[in-house]
Amino acid sequence: MNIIGIPSNTQRKEIVEVLVVEDEYILAINLQETLESLGYVVLDIADSAEGAITKATELRPNLILMDIRLRGEMDGIQAAERIWHHLQIPIIYVTGHSDKSSVERATLTSPFGYILKPIKEQELYVAIKTALNRYNREQFLSSVLRGMGDGVIVVDTELHIKYINQVAEALTGWRWNEAKDKMLTEVIKLIDEKTQLSAKNPIIAALKQETTIYLGSGVLLVARDGTTIPIADSATPLRNNSGVITGAVLVFRDDTQRRLTEERNLAAERAQQLEIRVAELQHVNQLKEDFLATTSHEMRTPLSNIKMAISVLENILDRQGVLHLKALSPSESVARYLTILRDQCEQELDLIDNLLHIRMIDADIYPLELTSIQLQNWLPHVAEYFQERAQAREQSFQISVSPNLPPLVSDLASLTEIVSELLNNACKYTPPDGEIALNVQLIYITKSLINEDAKFGALHNFQVPYFQITISNSGVIIPKKEQSRIFEPFYRIPESDRWQQSGTGLGLTLVKKLVEYLQGTIEVTSSQGWTTFTVQLPLSL
Repeated sequence: MNIIGIPSNTQRKEIVEVLVVEDEYILAINLQETLESLGYVVLDIADSAEGAITKATELRPNLILMDIRLRGEMDGIQAAERIWHHLQIPIIYVTGHSDKSSVERATLTSPFGYILKPIKEQELYVAIKTALNRYNREQFLSSVLRGMGDGVIVVDTELHIKYINQVAEALTGWRWNEAKDKMLTEVIKLIDEKTQLSAKNPIIAALKQETTIYLGSGVLLVARDGTTIPIADSATPLRNNSGVITGAVLVFRDDTQRRLTEERNLAAERAQQLEIRVAELQHVNQLKEDFLATTSHEMRTPLSNIKMAISVLENILDRQGVLHLKALSPSESVARYLTILRDQCEQELDLIDNLLHIRMIDADIYPLELTSIQLQNWLPHVAEYFQERAQAREQSFQISVSPNLPPLVSDLASLTEIVSELLNNACKYTPPDGEIALNVQLIYITKSLINEDAKFGALHNFQVPYFQITISNSGVIIPKKEQSRIFEPFYRIPESDRWQQSGTGLGLTLVKKLVEYLQGTIEVTSSQGWTTFTVQLPLSL
């Protein structure tokens, strides 16, 4: 089995090219000879800081041996700082000065070694090997961090930025050379997505609590240009070999894609749940339709048979002279009981028919047969039966229909059901000597249309003709709070005599559904001793 690992110096001999920076010529030559004897290649010798920067830029050596004290205005520490900043070449200081000030200045540039003169060959070899190993490890870790898909920012205990990778640069808008040694709060600005107020940086909490801290949801990163990005991140304190905290690392990523994926998954889940719910409702509706159809058939059949049997029984009893036998009192007459049976049977049949029609309208399967209707000719014919009923109860019945009405294109059966039910209620609930009025006229209703193609969506008003049928009766008042409920199934007005009146309790419910099915409206008003039902229907469906 082959094992793949990171190449090391033990696997293959690499040529190490060195640049020597020394202003004393003899020392520089001696150092060159020592390096070459150790197997290193000396590319060149520079005797000034400016020359060191120029040759490092041109030759790109693997390592630089830098004397601190150089001729010219710039010393070796300043040159080393520039070279590392721009070229990232490891540097070992070679100097005869070990004073505190020089050492502290050199340390600030993070050198890879520090050798005092006179130079011993073994010490030089160890220093170079150590520097190169450290450099290679750091470069490997830097490559890993640069290649990560997440942003990485490293800070010290004072929250000064010590490292920022390319992803973090892209997310924050800060380049590494711009963000270096800046305060974390200057580069990383977090706000709460809902309140838009400043949010706590998890790195600060990680340093205080000395543990890993995860950022909560709903946090936005404010980039350098002011744009905001939803992020998810965590912060962890960094410790040295002794366990002492030396800083912290913040790992974060753009959370936009995850959020979009989560929203899509949630939307898909909701859509699936909705489909299941719709399927369940369709199944329940189908069961209701099947039950209603079956129940209607099963109930209508025996009731129809009962009604037929009543008619046959009446004929038989009439032929035998029993139907109107005068020996019986009116309250005991056979005809009276047969009338009760017939009325109750017809009422139950009407209830079944109303239930079935309401269900068909709700299921949008109610049959419509459009025809042209001349209301001025048709309405008086429909109202004739109710006029006779009104006269029998000593009620006044007035019809007012404009003679020049245009034809109404609608379903004749539905319109007959609407008008008949409203007139039936008017006759039923109007007291003797009361008044009933039927009025039909053509009205115009203002409609608004938004022109989406026009600038700013121009609004156009136009007049639409409607037939208005009003049926009014006196002597009955429907309380205001009950008017909104009068079209509910089986609803009866409290403290009214409707319980003494025959009916299915579904008449007005069916009327409202039929009117709306014909694309019309129906309203009820009741005041000053009059109750009025107003039906408005379009000239054509």
